[in-house]
Amino acid sequence: MADGKDSLVRFGVAMEGSLLAEFDALVEDRGGSRSELLRDLVRAEVTRARVSAGANAVAALTLVYDHHVRDLTERLTEFQHALGEKVNSALHVHLDHDYCLEVIVMRGPSDELKRAGDKLLATRGVKHGGMELIAISPPDDAKQAPRSTPHRAHDHAHSHHHAHADHDAHPHDHDHAPRPKRKSVGRRVRKGAKAT
Repeated sequence: MADGKDSLVRFGVAMEGSLLAEFDALVEDRGGSRSELLRDLVRAEVTRARVSAGANAVAALTLVYDHHVRDLTERLTEFQHALGEKVNSALHVHLDHDYCLEVIVMRGPSDELKRAGDKLLATRGVKHGGMELIAISPPDDAKQAPRSTPHRAHDHAHSHHHAHADHDAHPHDHDHAPRPKRKSVGRRVRKGAKAT
């Protein structure tokens, strides 16, 4: 691999005729080839095995929850803050008068992300959800890929401010503490000097 590119290796695969017929039907539906679909399936299985072994991974956790449940919004936010730099970004959307959607993007060891996701999904008031984990390096890779600066829809050095989609269409109270008033921005004028 001097040029950094893998060469293709041909090998034979044996399977039952009925299974092959179903596989070929899937290939035709997707408009690809047997080789392409087989590579996709193998990549997915290798990724799944790496995730199970604790590889460095990225995760997208989706939660649909009832915001009327007492202190739930605050507990979800506190839990994200406790995860620290494992949480890269979060998106908060009002679905209707009762329900909100939270999408949390995380990065770190897959076993830790899975435990965090399971805990959030089991939180009282969370009605639906799921987590997609994708391994980004093998578990024995000591060097973690350099982190890019993500676009943050939900900054974690904050006082619980969200990027709300359709806020006017679905107004509801989150029982947040009132936000502090923003100071007006202007030029300072030294004592005794005239403002221009």
